[in-house]
Amino acid sequence: MGRTGFQISEIGYGMWGLAGWKDTDPQEVQQSLDRSVELGLNFFDTAWAYGDGLSEQILGRLVKDHPNKRLYVASKIPPKNRRWPSKPEFAFEDVFPSEYITEYVDRSLQNLGLEQIDLMQFHVWEDAWADRDDWKETIRRISQQGKVARWGISINRWEPDNSLRTLRTGLIDAVQVIYNIFDQNPEDHLFPLCRELNIGVIARVPFDEGTLTGLMSKDMTFPPDDWRATYFVKENLDACVDRAEALRPYVPPRMTMAEMAIRFILSNQDVATTIPGMRKLRHVEANIGCSDGIGLKYDTLFELKKHRWDRTPTSWSQ
Repeated sequence: MGRTGFQISEIGYGMWGLAGWKDTDPQEVQQSLDRSVELGLNFFDTAWAYGDGLSEQILGRLVKDHPNKRLYVASKIPPKNRRWPSKPEFAFEDVFPSEYITEYVDRSLQNLGLEQIDLMQFHVWEDAWADRDDWKETIRRISQQGKVARWGISINRWEPDNSLRTLRTGLIDAVQVIYNIFDQNPEDHLFPLCRELNIGVIARVPFDEGTLTGLMSKDMTFPPDDWRATYFVKENLDACVDRAEALRPYVPPRMTMAEMAIRFILSNQDVATTIPGMRKLRHVEANIGCSDGIGLKYDTLFELKKHRWDRTPTSWSQ
């Protein structure tokens, strides 16, 4: 994972859906986590915002249950104003004041039951904050105290370049960015800079929030309290389903669209790990099964490159 030196699995575990989602079965969650460790997965991405610390607590128990395994723990500091994503007009003092950063590192450590977090990330970011000295001094102090080994940022949806100045500060060791068959724009500037600076890349949303599984339809609905109900508004849902359908001719024989989506990411050597959400045992086994060293063939990758979808943030993009 870049200059961190972390030896991580190329399939990581996105832990958002393990806490705070109504249709999550705690027993199956535990079975899925244990199975992932058994299969060799060792990178887990959580956040305080996932169930107000509950996901961190679940991960903390997992680490304790597997004392003989080196499991890498990544978490995130939520924005103080509780606004996702950040907006250019937000004042840094309202999002990540110094004392707040310190407070939430301590909260996460308590939830996890650990003395040190391998990777602590800012859950939103604006590149305009790159020159601020307060966050730099704060994370240096926390690192010196031994509470955090490495630091990262989670980049706002469809804004991969909203990070480049910050990466050049030398204080950020990993970036988490949306990268999938549709969202290929990190390849333009972000990935080359990460390669130059030896910064680890975590690819999130590998299935485009479910679209790239090929299982969504235009008549699909979500409960009102499910965040997807506000994300998959009709204009987005219809466009996503149409674009997913256009991919079907390129799905290789004996492969699902979801597997193709994962293998597309694993075929890019700039990516250290991708973190699909996995609430069910079958998802764990299917996704980790893609980590066999076999990427997509050149002809398939060539065709998938044509399905790049350049999007910009909207009121519903979150």
